[in-house]
Amino acid sequence: MMPGWRFPRRYLFACILLVAAGAVPHPALAWGDEGHEIIALIAEHYLDPAARAKVILLLAGDADTLTEHDVASEATWADKYRDSDRYTTKIRYQATRLWHFVDIELDEPNLASACFGHPPLPSGIPASKGPPRACVVDKIDQFAAELANPATADSERLLALRFLLHFVGDLHQPLHSADDHDAGGTKKLVTAEGLHPGNLHRYWDIELVEQLGTDPRQVAARLIGQISEAQRQEWASGKPTDWAMEAFTLARNDAYGLLPRPGDQGTYSLPSGYVDQAVTDVGLQLSRAGVRLAFILSQVLSAAP
Repeated sequence: MMPGWRFPRRYLFACILLVAAGAVPHPALAWGDEGHEIIALIAEHYLDPAARAKVILLLAGDADTLTEHDVASEATWADKYRDSDRYTTKIRYQATRLWHFVDIELDEPNLASACFGHPPLPSGIPASKGPPRACVVDKIDQFAAELANPATADSERLLALRFLLHFVGDLHQPLHSADDHDAGGTKKLVTAEGLHPGNLHRYWDIELVEQLGTDPRQVAARLIGQISEAQRQEWASGKPTDWAMEAFTLARNDAYGLLPRPGDQGTYSLPSGYVDQAVTDVGLQLSRAGVRLAFILSQVLSAAP
């Protein structure tokens, strides 16, 4: 290095942002623990009594030490299971990492392509041992079918419940249902006043959720209080494919569509208007996910013994 040479400040700033973004490979956590806990608490509120009793009974038989065994904690289990060997054998990580999202491309929105052609679950294979190349839409359908089937082994029923508690939430994170050839926003560096610099995906996972509050129970209670009976009835319908396209549309219009032009270093400086709309969207998606998780569990568990 030449005497007196200084590293240009613009490059230094870009490097700092890259470090802050964490260089996290896709998939990142969807919603983070707090978001998933909020969704589960909303769902617990709307579960019919019979379904709630069956959920509690199933979770009471859980001896896994990755999480506590209340509904809110179990909603974070699938991420912890996936990452439990992420930096060692990668067996669980490689087997389940693609199950957490459905990357529908903005420039060519094709759900079947994003779901790897919807490969069927091989006969006699439980959903928890299904092929690694499967999207969150198909995994929700598979685990819901298992939970409704009285012939499903108790151990697999517990796995199906834990995955469903998580995956319905994942589907509603807009950047787990849309992609701009940027690994679900993880390659877009962003900043906003009062928030930590990072990538767009992390903002929607964590930073924007925390703008609603940092106590999941308080946030869930507030969101429940804002859900009208008409909204609950409207949201408690449809299928995972419908919800995926709904989340995709929100991502296209807001998460990506409202982004300002990037700065000289390719970083997006988010204005207050973007953050305000995004926080509103996050509250909406957490609420929808909670109502729909209750809807699915009430449906499938009413059919189960």
